[in-house]
Parts: sequence; structure tokens; C-alpha cells
Amino acid sequence: MPDAYILGIESSCDETAAAVVRSGEQLISNVVASQIATHQPYGGVVPELASREHLRAIVPVVRQALAEARHTYESIDAIAVTRGPGLAGALLVGISYAKALAFALEKPLIAVNHLEGHIHAVLLEERQKGNHELQFPVLALVVSGGHTHLYLATQHDDSWTYENIGHTRDDAAGEAFDKVAKLLGLGYPGGPVIDRLAPHGNPKAVKFPPAQIKHRDRRGRNQGKALDPNGDRPRFDFSYSGIKTAILRYVEAHEMRPSVEERRRALAQIAKPKLEDYLALCDRRTLDLVASFQRAIVEDLVGKTLAAAREYNSATLFVTGGVAANAELRQTFEREAAQEGLPVFFPSRHLSTDNAAMIAAAAYPKFLVRDFAPADFSAEPGLALR
Repeated sequence: MPDAYILGIESSCDETAAAVVRSGEQLISNVVASQIATHQPYGGVVPELASREHLRAIVPVVRQALAEARHTYESIDAIAVTRGPGLAGALLVGISYAKALAFALEKPLIAVNHLEGHIHAVLLEERQKGNHELQFPVLALVVSGGHTHLYLATQHDDSWTYENIGHTRDDAAGEAFDKVAKLLGLGYPGGPVIDRLAPHGNPKAVKFPPAQIKHRDRRGRNQGKALDPNGDRPRFDFSYSGIKTAILRYVEAHEMRPSVEERRRALAQIAKPKLEDYLALCDRRTLDLVASFQRAIVEDLVGKTLAAAREYNSATLFVTGGVAANAELRQTFEREAAQEGLPVFFPSRHLSTDNAAMIAAAAYPKFLVRDFAPADFSAEPGLALR
């Protein structure tokens, strides 16, 4: 097949991103405009503000991605854009711009599932290393601020299909990191801060019992390792709202509120806090709580994922999404998967978080089979991956 240069556009949440990728295997350029500073005062993403920032950034970000790739609008072969899941308004900014480009340039337009993009971030980097051989079935854990999903992935010629065998019943793992960081006065985003602070605490200091999933979820599935509605496929679901509540009760029981508020006020006065600033503002109890929280999340993610890998005889494991940048999660997966002889692959840290390179890479198999988006397609905030 001749080379295909695909321009990817990603705007599902709070990063405006554009990238050029050659044939799904070579990263030519990758530009990301973050909105962290915009949302930081609110402790989380404000959808209306996110959409406004995407409108401001999308044209210069796309131009920069093309310039860094030494391409023009005319020299690319196709345009790929995130269709969902994500924030409706944010998705519509990227989709509207991609549609306008495709129409004006008479280029094919490819709609991509954001979750599939995270999976293809792993594939992109492995292909860049020259690794084109993968053993199937592949089990992919997609874990981020908005998603915690387990997918069994299979390949048929150039296309991929996915079966969801586990998902979070409530908070995603990354969402739990953000909420706990906010609760402890550590700011936003919480994941990177907790990741840096956890090694300075005792991860065994506070015991968090594993989540007991007893209720049926909205799709009628039962608790823990349960059977799906057809009664023949075990599932491995997650739940992280309980540990967030446990942290809240711990803070109240140990009268930590005054120190939390003092830390919140102090960090608000520092434009870009460093690790030393956080450590100076955290007492031993707080550091132990942070370390214990992270250890509980990591053990749950690793334990259920490896149990699913055994159940489904997975030959390869992918761990991807923003939380895949967490150092303890990576180290634990590498150690425990190695003990079971299961190869595990991660994207690099800059491709773990939302980016457009993964969207362009996931679009390439669709480009090969001419699976192009109709002119009237729109955003699907709750888009499922199949």
C-alpha cells in the first residue's frame, strides 16, 4: 500500500490536539494545547469553558501540526476526527472544523472512537519500534479521567473489533484521583500530583477494603466477576466511588479539614507548585493517606485486569489512557504480568493522555477499507466501542 498521511483532530475533553501520522505507524507531528490553567480554579473540567477554549485553539493547533510535519492542507490524504465519547460541545468543535476542511479540500473524513484511539496509541509506538507482530487475543485496559474499560480486541484483516468485558460502575479511576486530590487540597489535575507524592508516604498505613459491587448496573449486569446478560461471558467491573467516600470519612475522623484548607490556600498562591512545595505543605498523615489511596487503586486495576487476562486466555496486554502514565501502575503491571508470562505494552507518557496522533493512527485501518464518515454524522458523547 502507498503511504497515507492522515491529519488527526482531537477535542473530546480539555485538550485541543492535532497530529499528522503516516500509515498508522510513523508519528510526523503531534501538537497539544492544554486547558489545565483554565479549569484549575474550578478543580475540574467546566464543559462550557472547554468548548470556548477549543474554538480559540483549533485553527492555530492544526496549522502548527501541519507546519511541523512539513505538510500542507492539500498534501494530506485524509482527515480523522474524534466522534465520541466525550463532552458534546467540545466534540462538536473538532467535528465541525474537520467537516469544513474535508469539504473544502475534497478529502476523505474518518470518524474515530476516542477509546479506540487510546488503544492505537500503543500500536503506533510499537510499530515505530519495528514491532509488527502481536499475539491475539489482546486485552486492553483503557484507564483515564473519564473511562475505565476492559476490551478484548481481535483483528480481522486490517480492521479491529472489540468486546467490552468490564467497565466502571461509577467513577473512573482518573476521576477518583482528581476528586481525592481536590478533597485533600492538592489542586487539579490530581493524578500527576498524587503520583509524585505517593512515594513519600507509607502505602500500608491506611487500609481500604476492595470495592464490593452488589448492585446491578444500568445494563443489568451483576457484581464483580459476573456473567453478562447472555449468561456465558464473565465480566470484570470496577467501582471507585466507595474509596472516595472512605477518604472523606478519614479526613473528617482525623480532623484534617483545617490543614487541608491551609494547604489549598497556600498552593493557590503558587503559580506552578513544585514537588518541594507540596511536600512542605503535607504532613505525614496526608502523605500516608495519598500513598495508601494510590496503592488501593493500582492493586484493584492490576488484579482485575490480570484476572480477566487469565479468564480469557489473553496473549497480550495493553494498558493505555491518562492513568497509564502513573509510575506505580506501570511498575506493578510490568512486575505482575511478567510473573504470568504475559507481555504488557504501554504508550509513552506523552501519548497516554489525550492527543491527536492516536486518532490519526486509529483512522488508518478505516482508510484502507474506505470506511469514511457520512456528511451528516455528528458527535456521540456516549459512543460505545465495538
